[in-house]
Amino acid sequence: MAPSLLDLAPVVPVVVIEDASDAVPLARALVAGGLPAIEVTLRTPVALDAIRAIAEEVPDAVVGAGTVITPDQVTQTVAAGARFLVSPGWTDVLLAAMRGSGVPFLPGVSTTSEVVALLERGVTEMKFFPAEAAGGTAYLRSLAGPLPQARFCPTGGIGSANAPEYLSLPNVGCVGGTWMLPADAIAARDWGRVEALAREAAGLKTLRAQV
Repeated sequence: MAPSLLDLAPVVPVVVIEDASDAVPLARALVAGGLPAIEVTLRTPVALDAIRAIAEEVPDAVVGAGTVITPDQVTQTVAAGARFLVSPGWTDVLLAAMRGSGVPFLPGVSTTSEVVALLERGVTEMKFFPAEAAGGTAYLRSLAGPLPQARFCPTGGIGSANAPEYLSLPNVGCVGGTWMLPADAIAARDWGRVEALAREAAGLKTLRAQV
């Protein structure tokens, strides 16, 4: 059985790519630093090209698509090579498309009712978004008691300082974040710095094992 998306790495980099030529070296830096699962968000016109390039040229990367909000985007991103899908929220129509895609997916939730509704539909792995704004670690800790079968990848407002607290929770498999991708490093194409920051983030796995 394939490992859960939530167990590939403690941190999933959430990547916004403005220049398609940056996709491959950026992905290589993240993988070299120990973060193989890479979420490329559909927030820029070059996102599909970036996913395609990473899928074709960085075989050790597990590239996925983020900010997926329509069935058409599901089809387009999987065709481009996306190996997982992440949405900020969900509807039954979107959920059906993601379920039919054949790749793992994380529908977004921010309320208890949304979590229960997904559990009703047989989905146990979810994105918790926007994590900090929606209640952060205190909220997730409160969900662990009544809904222990739900596991989360919190994203939104998470950085190197608070990621360890999230990762210490029993219902959190990994976190999503951008702190290993500082804008000035991307602008300068300083992939060595990205790799170093990715390595620090990947090290949170060891830290988690000690909690």
